[in-house]
Amino acid sequence: MSKLKKNLIVAAVMAAAFAVALGSFLLFKPATREGTGLNVQPAAEAVPVRGDSHRLTTPKRSELTVVEFLDFECEACGAVHPIVEKLREEYGDRVTFVARYFPMPGHKNGEPAARAAEAAARQGRFEEMYAKLFTTQKEWGEAQDSRESVFRDYARQIGLDLRKFDAALADPKTAERVKADQRDGLALGVQGTPTFLLDGVKISTPRSYEAFKALIDARLAD
Repeated sequence: MSKLKKNLIVAAVMAAAFAVALGSFLLFKPATREGTGLNVQPAAEAVPVRGDSHRLTTPKRSELTVVEFLDFECEACGAVHPIVEKLREEYGDRVTFVARYFPMPGHKNGEPAARAAEAAARQGRFEEMYAKLFTTQKEWGEAQDSRESVFRDYARQIGLDLRKFDAALADPKTAERVKADQRDGLALGVQGTPTFLLDGVKISTPRSYEAFKALIDARLAD
């Protein structure tokens, strides 16, 4: 291998490492209203779970509540999604898993995706849209143009009434519902996505299923 080729490979690796580091900084930097560009104020009272929060599991006797503040366009959220699904399957009869919106302004379609999920929720189909958005994230994430037509097609695929979906997507109350989650997130100290709270206490996001499982097991054993 020529010296020039070796230098080019090293340069490419360094550039990739810098991009990852920069992406992590942008993702996890403090989520103050000024720091993130979010056009919302923190809630006056921090509430991890509200009456209208989307519960992915509803055990008869919940021993722990795991809340995730998420952005459907966030790659880190997409990466942790299979872990959350596996944990839901294993602990769904003991742990309440809750999904809350926290779209970041750096993502063109993060907020529209959240509204699409909320519009689906109006028809009792939040979980289907939640799953669809994450499993297809690579198809629409990071796009610089609006993908609302893509989300509308997802609504058709999961069997929603499109007339009602369109109306809900455009309803200011739907956008306000997303902002309500953001306000709670800011008040709770959310600094990026995904952010997890266990019984209201913010934790460092576990990097593997095994690490997350160990954390839940420890909490359930208390």
